[in-house]
Amino acid sequence: MTDNDTTADTGSGNSARQRAIEAYESARDSVSGAGRRAADTFGEAPLIALAGGLAAGALIAALLPRTDSETRLVRPTAKRVKDSARAAYAAARDTGGDKLNALGLNREKGEETIRSLLQGVTDAAKASGQAALDAARNKG
Repeated sequence: MTDNDTTADTGSGNSARQRAIEAYESARDSVSGAGRRAADTFGEAPLIALAGGLAAGALIAALLPRTDSETRLVRPTAKRVKDSARAAYAAARDTGGDKLNALGLNREKGEETIRSLLQGVTDAAKASGQAALDAARNKG
């Protein structure tokens, strides 16, 4: 026996059915609203959507094992990119070092400055201690 009357609440079965229908409609409205919000966000900030897609793609790629053909095809490009990055790093390091040396900022100058600073702190501590000792002697 089936109950085709959806308007009459004759028992707990119909009440459960009504709750299930309401839960379904609520979930459908929530998903629909989330889809609209996502579409609005993508429309307002497409670069964020692009960055999210790239991050998701990178994560998936990192989790999947690399195939032999992929390794064979990517190796030459990866080598060129690594070599270019090494050359750029070396050029930046050398140019930066040259500029710092021209300004007189080099390793020896830095060590000398630190030694001088530490000597000044040591002298100040000694003078403060001596002053405190002299004050204690004169007061007593």
